Amino acid sequence: MQDSQPPAKKALVLSGGGARGAYQVGVLRAIANLLPHQSPNPFQIITGASAGSLNAAAVASSAQRLRTGVRALEYVWKNISSEQVYRLDSSGLISNASNWVFSFLSNRRRNTPTSLLDNAPLEALLEKVIKFDRVTRNIERGFIQALAVTASGYSSGESVSFYQGVAGLKNWEHPHRIGIRTQLTIKHLMASTAIPTLFPAVRINREYFGDGAIRQLAPLSPAIQLGADRILAIGVSSKSRRPEKGFEPTHPSLTQILAHILNSAFVDTMTNDIEILRRYNRMVPLIPPELAAKERVLHLRNIDLLDITPSENLNDIASDYFDSLPRALKLFVRDAGSSTVLSLLMFEKCYTSRLIELGYNDAMEKEQEILAFFRED
Repeated sequence: MQDSQPPAKKALVLSGGGARGAYQVGVLRAIANLLPHQSPNPFQIITGASAGSLNAAAVASSAQRLRTGVRALEYVWKNISSEQVYRLDSSGLISNASNWVFSFLSNRRRNTPTSLLDNAPLEALLEKVIKFDRVTRNIERGFIQALAVTASGYSSGESVSFYQGVAGLKNWEHPHRIGIRTQLTIKHLMASTAIPTLFPAVRINREYFGDGAIRQLAPLSPAIQLGADRILAIGVSSKSRRPEKGFEPTHPSLTQILAHILNSAFVDTMTNDIEILRRYNRMVPLIPPELAAKERVLHLRNIDLLDITPSENLNDIASDYFDSLPRALKLFVRDAGSSTVLSLLMFEKCYTSRLIELGYNDAMEKEQEILAFFRED
């Protein structure tokens, strides 16, 4: 009698991008609607970086019923405002900017955190929304096998995936990226979402950490290291666009230069890693069986992938809501031309609600692919 194959381990990978994370909630709502009404979370492995880590932790904490968890997450994103994420008083923003500039010019360390925005309100919000004791309980009850949150170490330069999961999972170490078992807390989420220069770095053990999307060369890797056979990746990259004919460029402002750097981190890595995995999958069937058996330590296997990304440019959508920005923030983002920064910091319900609807519609366009992803062979 032939042994039956164990069910494929399915992973949810959520990339980073500040307020763009609202898009992922729309995709998750579509998935919850396509699955049976009372379905528990269908992902054994959940990983996230930057804003994706917040959504990942929320899904893991409500894993006993996917639809209930997604509805709670949607309520938060549809009713969010910037003051729930960072302080907006003009004097504080100017003071933080002065500290940042002075630290940059003096090129020396200071005890005062150097960031343009104070995200203390976000920590208070997360304390209300994310319950890590529920994550622990859901792991113990078998609703999930692992939750991983990625942050970037400022001293080591490594992309560190902090994970919590079932017994038997092992730490990993590859060039510039490692995985460490730990008891996850709100501090890990604050570190993972600490956008460089915008939000303050967070100390965990012996190192300060920043946004998990920075230096995360392989966003799919944590899920693969934790044993995923199928990956559903939800990106938040804005589609690139070329200047129109006759466009007359102007010298970029400091905000636009910062936006370009941040966009490279939030966009390129997920897109590139997806392409690498697809190439890898095409190569696996070509490996001779005897070589694959000999090199079992490499865990050579095909990993099914379904990726869902925005069909519209999120930067353009953010520009549509420029007037909704709080006045204090407009001192920093002076015009809608700095659209990348806008799309990261536009924690306003008019913008996030539109991204949720876009995510839902994009996912429903892939209804058959989603159903096939969850169908057991």
